[in-house]
Amino acid sequence: MNTAMYEAATGAQVFGYVLVLVVGVALVAGLLWAFRLGVAVRKREPAPPLPEEQPTLPPSGPVRETSEMREPHEVPRTEDGNDRLTPHQLGNVGSTRAEDQRRPRWSPGSSGSFGGGGGGRT
Repeated sequence: MNTAMYEAATGAQVFGYVLVLVVGVALVAGLLWAFRLGVAVRKREPAPPLPEEQPTLPPSGPVRETSEMREPHEVPRTEDGNDRLTPHQLGNVGSTRAEDQRRPRWSPGSSGSFGGGGGGRT
């Protein structure tokens, strides 16, 4: 008989192989359990909406975006001269439509952007 095979089978190396095998089986079992749990949770969720339940366009067609210029409001100052105001002191912040609806454009000779490398206004 070959005693070297028996000596190798009883060594620490075989214990490592068995440990790797047990850990691998445990991981596969955990993944299968997680998959089954996910399927069970998915079955409890409501079904996705049917095509006829989807949102539709209004009869007037798609809603368009509007752009308009608004009048700015000045930030009020406190009575005692402090610059700090709390939100409840500001009141109702609303704005009104501006009379002049032309968009502001860049002034001639300006650089156009911060750090754009232009000469700027001169």
